[in-house]
Amino acid sequence: MIRKGKRLYHAFGLNIVSDLLLPELIVMNTLEGVDVTIEIKEMDKWDELAETTSHFVVKEGSVLFHVPDTAVYLIEHGTKITISPLDETKQDNIRLYLLGTCMGVLLMQRRTIPLHGSAVEIAGKAYAFVGNSGAGKSTLASAFMERGYRLLSDDVIPIVFSDKEKPIVIPSYPHQKLWTQTLDHFGRGTSNLKPIIFRDAKFAVPVMDSFQPKPLPLAGVFELTKTASDQISISPVLQLHQFYLLYQHTYRNFLIQRFDLMDWHFQTVTKIAQNIELFQIERPITRFTAEELTDVILTIINKEELVYE
Repeated sequence: MIRKGKRLYHAFGLNIVSDLLLPELIVMNTLEGVDVTIEIKEMDKWDELAETTSHFVVKEGSVLFHVPDTAVYLIEHGTKITISPLDETKQDNIRLYLLGTCMGVLLMQRRTIPLHGSAVEIAGKAYAFVGNSGAGKSTLASAFMERGYRLLSDDVIPIVFSDKEKPIVIPSYPHQKLWTQTLDHFGRGTSNLKPIIFRDAKFAVPVMDSFQPKPLPLAGVFELTKTASDQISISPVLQLHQFYLLYQHTYRNFLIQRFDLMDWHFQTVTKIAQNIELFQIERPITRFTAEELTDVILTIINKEELVYE
């Protein structure tokens, strides 16, 4: 049973008041101003979804989102999320979609670019790893954390701009989602971890000791792709390909056009690309390469000699 009661949190650069217990987030004793309210209640607007074949209903200023057998979510004006649980026993599932899809939509409503990936701090700057599902984004971030680097975000990476119009990564919250293979490789057990939804091979992992809570300038984006070759290959991403890469890896990018935000998104990601370096890395699927990729990326960042294959 979900227990209601106001709780105070900070995540994604936002002060949040929530009816729902969110153990993944950083707890605040007091908040100077509230940016987002999360409320649990029954919603009459559920009928709007029943009339469509889509899990999303987009109207001016609001998105209604349905996860079958879990919950209905209403995200409004970048300031409020209402949750109507369909199965109150699935609290982990409800939080998963709240902190993923709902926050990605809410950030877009607030005109904040949400990239889909992981971001780590290297030498005082943020570097993002993006890619399709299973590309190895979180695993690569974990390899960096094994070497003492800190995580800013896993899954949703919020990007805003400084007063000087430079892209800034806003930390999300101190959790990762890691496969059993990754946890085994780094010698971590799963006995005290919860599986994500019904995928027993992927777990929610708290990383408070390796979390960077301060916003940092974005210096680079690395797109991870998989290859049947046994070799790691890397190449710079140039010109219009930069826009396509950032569009492709914007969280829930199919909503950009439905929000009528194509012009805003194009202008914003173009400004991001003008201030950072972008690379595409092909990694072999035949072996575990996270440590090798870490070395390759550090070589690029340190401007050492690297041969592009």
